[in-house]
Amino acid sequence: MSKLPDEAFRDTIGTIDEAGNRKFIFPKKPSGKFYDYRKWVSYFLLLVLVANPFVKIHGHQFMMFNVLERRFNIFGFPFWPQDFYLFVLFMIVGVVFVILFTVIFGRIFCGWICPQTIFLEMVFRRIEYWIEGDRGAQIRLAKQEWNAEKIRKKGIKWFIFLIISFFIANVFLAYLISSDELFKMITDGPETHISTLISLLIFTGVFYFIFVWFREQVCIIACPYGRLQGVLLDNKSINVAYDFVRGEKEIGRAKFNKQEDRATTGKGDCIDCHLCVHVCPTGIDIRNGTQLECINCTACIDECDTIMKSVGLPNGLIRYASEDEIENKTKFKFTSRMKGYTAVLFILVGILTGLLFIRNEVETTIFRLPGQLFEHKGEDISNIYTFKIINKTNTDFNDIHFKLRNIKGVINVVGQQEFKVKAQGMAEGTLFVQIHQYLLENDRTKLKIEVYNENKKIETTTTNFLSPRSFD
Repeated sequence: MSKLPDEAFRDTIGTIDEAGNRKFIFPKKPSGKFYDYRKWVSYFLLLVLVANPFVKIHGHQFMMFNVLERRFNIFGFPFWPQDFYLFVLFMIVGVVFVILFTVIFGRIFCGWICPQTIFLEMVFRRIEYWIEGDRGAQIRLAKQEWNAEKIRKKGIKWFIFLIISFFIANVFLAYLISSDELFKMITDGPETHISTLISLLIFTGVFYFIFVWFREQVCIIACPYGRLQGVLLDNKSINVAYDFVRGEKEIGRAKFNKQEDRATTGKGDCIDCHLCVHVCPTGIDIRNGTQLECINCTACIDECDTIMKSVGLPNGLIRYASEDEIENKTKFKFTSRMKGYTAVLFILVGILTGLLFIRNEVETTIFRLPGQLFEHKGEDISNIYTFKIINKTNTDFNDIHFKLRNIKGVINVVGQQEFKVKAQGMAEGTLFVQIHQYLLENDRTKLKIEVYNENKKIETTTTNFLSPRSFD
């Protein structure tokens, strides 16, 4: 059976030619209402993205993802390895939020919020338009021989891209190793931080490769989010959509002829100008329906509205709409599926909020030394323990000591009775607990041990104390 001509687009993507080679996209410079909105949103998010690792709340970096040391800061809340369950819950909340957002509004995250799109469309492409010109000028320059003009334009562009990529790599590194460590590397000099310098250069190369060559392929090939659309979207999801009912009508799309009345000829409002294709940053034809490559950037909406206005037809041929709204004129409804995702999201946020409120800023663990039993010391029974104290605050603890709460006994810390724990630091050691044998009612006693910094109790923890089954 022969393939229908209008279905051929399903066999390939807009960035691959008939021979299977990469086809570079030269999108027309967008303009219009939505593009202006996107610019303001993008500039705000760029400011937030750059400022995040350098802003501190109560001494904590606002955002940090130190994978090597397993330390994370999210919205100023520090997370240590012991808080990993909270970090995971944060990520789950984020995923559910994105799922809910996608079910309702489609892939709007990609077009408006994703850092990849913001940097590419609002930074690198704008520089490209400034140096090389709009779509037509860029195509001509690409086909042009390597003369002085092409070398100058390409050289200036690539050099600026390299500087920006280096800047982005520094910001990215501040997220990973903390802004304090980044500033320390700068002040100490790169020769004393060779491994960090190598990481910085690798990140610079990665970002340079992405924004100079790979570009929209990140959204089409590398990013898994686009593939989630097939599972998450339905006829009730709001997307950037072409109104095929109005655009095609009875006869279909046709070139504009100002001498005819399209309402009486049966021709659709789409005048087949292909500008919606030329302005698309991923090279698709939105008139073919929802596609994996569409990032909901709204460039086609602005371009189509401009054309509709110029030919005297109503705006909105391409707009934010659901398939049900276009085909059946059905208004948007908050479906049971959306309500279910919303309920799950609220429950997770509630659990996360509760856990954050009961989370301690100091965490102490005391465990009996593996393989060691109790020891008789006269009429006392002694157990040996290892302890670990994590100080999640930005205050030094200068006088840490322990006290037994629920039973009379003595705690001896090996090395010294009192010790220090630095801010954002950790202390480990060994201690002995001695209790008179006649105070022990059974062979396993639960101890409550209070941790003090000077005279202030900072935490209470529990452990088990072993002793003989009976005393004669």
